[in-house]
Amino acid sequence: MSTHAPQPNRPASAPSSPASAPGSPQQPRVLILGAAGQLGVELQRSFAGHAEVAALDRHGLDLSAEQQIRDVVRRASPQVILNASAYTAVDRAETEPDLAMAINGHAPRVLAEEALRLNALLVHYSTDYVFDGNKQGPWTETDTPHPLSVYGATKLAGEEAIRAVGGRSLIFRTSWVYAPHGKNFLLTMLRLGRERDRLSIVDDQLGAPTTASELAQATHSIVSGILAGQFGPPEDWAGLYHMTCAGSTTWYGFAQAIFQRAAQLLHQPIPELVPIPSSQYPTPARRPQNSVLSNALLAERFGLRLAPWPVALDATLAATLDSALAELSQKATE
Repeated sequence: MSTHAPQPNRPASAPSSPASAPGSPQQPRVLILGAAGQLGVELQRSFAGHAEVAALDRHGLDLSAEQQIRDVVRRASPQVILNASAYTAVDRAETEPDLAMAINGHAPRVLAEEALRLNALLVHYSTDYVFDGNKQGPWTETDTPHPLSVYGATKLAGEEAIRAVGGRSLIFRTSWVYAPHGKNFLLTMLRLGRERDRLSIVDDQLGAPTTASELAQATHSIVSGILAGQFGPPEDWAGLYHMTCAGSTTWYGFAQAIFQRAAQLLHQPIPELVPIPSSQYPTPARRPQNSVLSNALLAERFGLRLAPWPVALDATLAATLDSALAELSQKATE
């Protein structure tokens, strides 16, 4: 994974983009929302040098303000909108349903309407939490959603709003996203492993840990193909797809893999890991027990598969080490 710095965020009042180099082919204008998040950072890295990128985080754009969204999109006039923004505080959403719905449910509709007006491509990311987890085997795009939480319900509302508007849109459902930066299970485990000798980890929820880097690279590949006409007209490719790293594990299995690799790569001690059922770790929002998503449709339509989750974990831990070394080097020169 590339470790160069992402494009700087730009204020909502003036999303701007660098001009293409003289003599180079005209690059597409790409607007990235949620620029400071795990996926937003990686999208900027993947599209850098391939597009004129305008990137906005939550401080530059209030996604609960409909008119502000419209104004920003119209000023940027992008050919591609990558919506990596979301209300992702799963448990807090139970007590903030209106705000979660505004950001996860209503904002995607506004973006879809503006994308349709511009004939732009809209890429939106959703979640495995739209399912209740009761199915045996991987979930497909044709399975009926039944969210267990406010977060899942608001994300489903966003999907449905985009599909109702129509146009050139892609919805990618993913799961258990993490990166070398931000707030996620990987970094939480590494921190807790330094602080405690024993950790209890849920072992009856099944899913696919997915790196933001894999998502961003896959998105770039698909968007590039669409813009080049590789996949035909929108009616051939627009719609909903599942996009996760290959394979599956539990949170306990994920934690085991993290610490086994961290001991070798980061020289971090391995705490005692204790598998527990979800009933011993109650949360305000219910989680699906099986949220493994089938990626068959993605592979069939775009000829693309994300890396197996253990391989992606290796790459992300290596990037985490690179980031830590760079931070130490910077501190040494200060």
